[in-house]
Amino acid sequence: MDVMTDLPVTTSAQQQSDLKTAVERCGYYPNVVLHSLVLAVADEPITSFLVHHEATFDRDELKRHLTVVVLTPTRLVIGHTDDYPADEMTGQPHAATSTEAVRLDRLASVVVSHVVDNPASHDAGSLPREVVISVGWGAITRLDLEPATCGDPDCEADHGYTGSSTVDDFSVRVSVAADGVEGIEQAVAFARTLSQVTSR
Repeated sequence: MDVMTDLPVTTSAQQQSDLKTAVERCGYYPNVVLHSLVLAVADEPITSFLVHHEATFDRDELKRHLTVVVLTPTRLVIGHTDDYPADEMTGQPHAATSTEAVRLDRLASVVVSHVVDNPASHDAGSLPREVVISVGWGAITRLDLEPATCGDPDCEADHGYTGSSTVDDFSVRVSVAADGVEGIEQAVAFARTLSQVTSR
């Protein structure tokens, strides 16, 4: 069964094919990932997407995480999939996938950070070495505090705390080293589309 056939007919065949190929290239439970996206996207067409696979080592265990971010005309849909080894309860490996959909009119900020090599000779056609896309809509705020000081190294008075509050809803980092040139191209294209739709 091809789960992509359940996507809205308004999503172009090319867009469906590109998304399916990007998810399958990761080799990470593509049917599970795509099925959860189909449910979350519902009857809206997909206008842009970003697929990011991250593998980390925890002692001698490999942990994988797949993030798929999809833009529709009205929403930003973020899907996360993680796998888990067999445990005492289930006796078999399993995967957990979740999606979150946020209306575009709720997005408060889109931050796109670029890291470029040889900045003195950088031109508009050159790709960055790394792209970080951060999106905030006020669901999660991180508060970083530290003891305040007056600048006098010998002062022992209590000056309270100082800190900063940052929106920390969603962030994804894509690099040439980890994701290849194609991953960077996809991230740049997605960031451009996301910036366009949130500027309206």
